[in-house]
Amino acid sequence: MKKTILIALVLLISVCLLLAYSKTSDGELVTPIGEGTVTIDGATYEAFPLPAYAAEFVNEDYRSYFVEVEPGIKIHVLEVGSGYPLFMQHGNPTSGFLYRKVAAVLPLDRVRVIMPTLAGLGFSSKIPASQHTLENHSRWINQVLVRLGLTELIYVGQDWGGPVGMGALVRSPDLLKGMVAMNTLFSAPTEQRDLSVPHMLVKNPLLGEFMIEVLMSIFDRLHGMQGDPASIPAEVANLYGQPVLDSGNEKAVLALMRMVPDGPSHPTVPAMREIESYVDGLDVPVELVWGMNDPILGEGLPVMQEKFPAARVTETEAGHFLQEEVPTEIAGALMRIVAQVSTPVSADSESE
Repeated sequence: MKKTILIALVLLISVCLLLAYSKTSDGELVTPIGEGTVTIDGATYEAFPLPAYAAEFVNEDYRSYFVEVEPGIKIHVLEVGSGYPLFMQHGNPTSGFLYRKVAAVLPLDRVRVIMPTLAGLGFSSKIPASQHTLENHSRWINQVLVRLGLTELIYVGQDWGGPVGMGALVRSPDLLKGMVAMNTLFSAPTEQRDLSVPHMLVKNPLLGEFMIEVLMSIFDRLHGMQGDPASIPAEVANLYGQPVLDSGNEKAVLALMRMVPDGPSHPTVPAMREIESYVDGLDVPVELVWGMNDPILGEGLPVMQEKFPAARVTETEAGHFLQEEVPTEIAGALMRIVAQVSTPVSADSESE
């Protein structure tokens, strides 16, 4: 009897150790493969036909393709429309699909909506956990903008899409002509503070892996971060989750949470300081659209208002993923910015 219990205990410990090793390992690069090509403005890109569960969320006007920014690192891009470029960057743990409702209420004969997905999420390449740094993500997204041949754009960012998108623009500063920011931050921390209790807990080795990769699927809990939980039904949660869970490398969600700086000594801080310096020197029209019921960044609005005192502010009852709840308000802010940056300057104005 004792021998049987001992064997069972050894087996249990062995399974736990194997599970711990697999969950705390760095993970491997997983590079997606497209099919055919897409030609945009004379340039050719690797096409990516969307699987049925994703294709049902967009129409035939959408273009779906990869931009290979480094060997093996392919960024999936959704885009629709033609006209003034709108660069829309999502955060953790969603994808470019997060902006589909915003695109649906924009005048697509006047604007070109470009929605890249961060490496590790959606249909983009999956990368080892150690490669998830603000520096890397910013560089990769910058290369998307460069390889698309853009000469100007309006930027839209939320969650990690704020710092990553702005970090991309730090590398091509002349592109930015206007901005709409939503539930994000551009400031490097000056004191020790966790963004939320979950962000505090997942910093711990093994505990973080157990919480995010074993105990629960964060995708099943996205609705809990909303003002209206019904705004993220199961099929939308699956739209964000299935490409990650099916890939064999689901390291992105936890790695991106651990990227959030919790104090001045965090590894992300140098890149955040560079972004903050760039933002502080901007002179472009800005609007803020905020989800006040966001349990993570809802209280961050005053910080952003201080950084952009002239910005028009739209407060909403939305939660963290406000693109799912208030797309019309976001589109309205965008088109006001478009009107400001795309209006030709008259000869009389130039002579004054």
